[in-house]
Amino acid sequence: MIRAGAVLAALVLAAAPALAQDPPSKALKLLDMAALSAPAAPLPPVPLPQAGAGNQATEVLFGRKKRLKGAVCGDKDIKGEPAGDVAGALPGCGAKDAVMVREIAGVRLSQTSLMTCNTARALKTWINREVETAFGRRNKVVGLRVAAHYACRTRNNRPGAKISEHGRARAIDISGFTLESGETITVLQGWQKRKTRKKLKKIWRAACGPFGTVLGPEADRYHRDHFHLDVARHRGGTYCR
Repeated sequence: MIRAGAVLAALVLAAAPALAQDPPSKALKLLDMAALSAPAAPLPPVPLPQAGAGNQATEVLFGRKKRLKGAVCGDKDIKGEPAGDVAGALPGCGAKDAVMVREIAGVRLSQTSLMTCNTARALKTWINREVETAFGRRNKVVGLRVAAHYACRTRNNRPGAKISEHGRARAIDISGFTLESGETITVLQGWQKRKTRKKLKKIWRAACGPFGTVLGPEADRYHRDHFHLDVARHRGGTYCR
């Protein structure tokens, strides 16, 4: 088979006498005919995508979307719904960009709780640091019993007192820990038993740092049956009692 270049060269040579004797227009016409009659050069083959490459990319994207489904605060481990800005009934209450959280780091809350993202992140740090495996790696904590979350009220509901961190969606009260076995260790009863008191104290102590205020059964009579955790910051550092 004659190559395109050879055909084009032959036609150009045939047009050479015309270039010398005939008018330029005739010579140009012959060159146009040469270009049209030359067979097109074959295009280079287009590389085909490797088998499975598209499927892998789709699976990665789908997996990421699945992990982010229901996530709030930009964290795949914090599940819930955006609540937006919350207006308080009393001066000083309310929150901006609050969220309704139902699960953190795979640990479910006994009730969906309203809080700020800073509070949710502190809970995640606390759960990962100590809570999840506090009662053994073979009997992990799978649920937190929530005694209180957002409530527009004063501290300990005392008239004339300052607004509680609960009124700013920056606090949560935890009264018990549910294990994989189905058992729930309550703060009220567990604090009195030698078998669980040491572990509950370790959980309470681990909250100091992620949270700015940590109150437990030995703080006062208001907290004998739960841990109060909030993200308020104090000049002297974390306040733990």
